[in-house]
Amino acid sequence: MDLQHLQTVLEETFAANFVVYYRAHQTHVNIKGENFYSNHKLLKHIYRKLQDHIDDLGEKLQTVGAHMPRTLQMIVGTSLIADEMVDGDSDELLQFVLDGIITLIDQYHELHAAAEEVNYTDISNMADENIGELAKIKWQLEATLDQ
Repeated sequence: MDLQHLQTVLEETFAANFVVYYRAHQTHVNIKGENFYSNHKLLKHIYRKLQDHIDDLGEKLQTVGAHMPRTLQMIVGTSLIADEMVDGDSDELLQFVLDGIITLIDQYHELHAAAEEVNYTDISNMADENIGELAKIKWQLEATLDQ
């Protein structure tokens, strides 16, 4: 593989992360129910983590000669995670975020592999760290949903 492949996977990871960030933030604002406070607090933790990843991924794009998408349309068009409207009770909203997290973990595994192929260990290390953070978030959501 070549650097172009890494650029593409990094752009896809940035976009997917952004879409999941937005899902988590939107759910944080709109969640209701008897567990509102704890769900609201968990979702704030999740969207802040994902927001931190946006900046890191944007900087990594620059290091490989690519650019952060310049419009939201570009982000949605690049993301392998669809931009969908979600509506429902708190469990459905949390499941929607969880589904995005699971897909995002897979995307970060792909990023790790693409970075390793061209010896960009800084990017593969970042991908590994983010996989660990996302795995913890996945566990927290599953525990909240009692799965």
